[in-house]
Amino acid sequence: MITTFILSYFNSSDVFNTDTWFHIHFIQSHSLSIVRVKSQSCDGMSQYDRCSRNSACACFHLPGASNTGICTDRYAVTCSELTPCNRSTNSCSQSDHICVHHPQCHDIPVCYSVPNSNKQFCPPIATTTTTKLTTEQLANIPANAKWTQNGVTIAGGHGKGDATNQFSGPYGLFVDDDQTVVIADYGNHRIMQWKNGDTPNGQVVAGGKGEGNGLHQLYGPTDVLIDKETDSLIICDAGNRRVVRWSRRSGTTQGEILIDSIDCYGVAMDEQRYLYVSDYEKHEVRRYQLGEKNGTLVAGGNGKGDGLNQLNLPRYLFVDRQQTVYVSDHLNHRVMKWNKGAKEGIVVAGGEGEGNALTQLSYPNGIFVDTLGTLVTIERKI
Repeated sequence: MITTFILSYFNSSDVFNTDTWFHIHFIQSHSLSIVRVKSQSCDGMSQYDRCSRNSACACFHLPGASNTGICTDRYAVTCSELTPCNRSTNSCSQSDHICVHHPQCHDIPVCYSVPNSNKQFCPPIATTTTTKLTTEQLANIPANAKWTQNGVTIAGGHGKGDATNQFSGPYGLFVDDDQTVVIADYGNHRIMQWKNGDTPNGQVVAGGKGEGNGLHQLYGPTDVLIDKETDSLIICDAGNRRVVRWSRRSGTTQGEILIDSIDCYGVAMDEQRYLYVSDYEKHEVRRYQLGEKNGTLVAGGNGKGDGLNQLNLPRYLFVDRQQTVYVSDHLNHRVMKWNKGAKEGIVVAGGEGEGNALTQLSYPNGIFVDTLGTLVTIERKI
């Protein structure tokens, strides 16, 4: 059975607003809007390299990517059938098409047909490990999944307040392997934790001492993750313009500052334990080794705007095994994908202005991408 955690806070496009609020739903199996990010990738390959056990399949590079592309049927479409991509977004309006380079046909990126059956037609080249085959079956959401419209409340749901069964503006959340949920309770300046099977009351695991800039306090936290290696929480303490770490061990009363003077909003960590932080004032995302202060730019950083090398108030992040960064580009009403080393991103959802059409998004927030490339995003529908 497919499960996901849904955070309902579709109320305001303001950077911070604590007047929204409510609860978290745990939804089992079936109906939410999803976007398919096309196909099997081919990283580190040259244009047209063979990328599959099927010799008809070749690597087509993606615009703005460095040696990254999709593996698909090289002979599916003739040159005369190709149409140019949308130049401003490097996207395609046709269903089952993706924007790629095809220099044998055109000098500019073109829309190439990639059907839903593509992964079966172009199976990956076999590897000698079994670990990859096992993990790739985890957290995969079928393209035709249907989601129930009524979930089960697992946290909050008792009105706005500061009791341990209430929230005052929950923002980002993180779900651990054992279904422990930690939530940034923005208006209460604390991080709350619910363990699977808990009573309606959660546990304060960081902050909760009123707003302030002491190491024992938080001020408007917007996102949180669990670092299993150190058994700690990494928190975007947005109101204090810092990223902090709190141990999860019993008796912890204060945190430590990891990154200071940063207008953070979202945090994420990859499998190599690099930390990613979105900065909503600089409109960029940086990657940090733990202990590093300056980091490396991985998305945006070219001022506020809607260009493919820009962001406009980036919020939440998702990072996959290839260190590809997905960003909810909040005020551009789109989700951007930045391949490792890329100088510009790719629009993978939205980018057609604010709206409620299936091709549009309205102030996207939380995002999740499974190992098949299915993207789920939470937005404020108009």
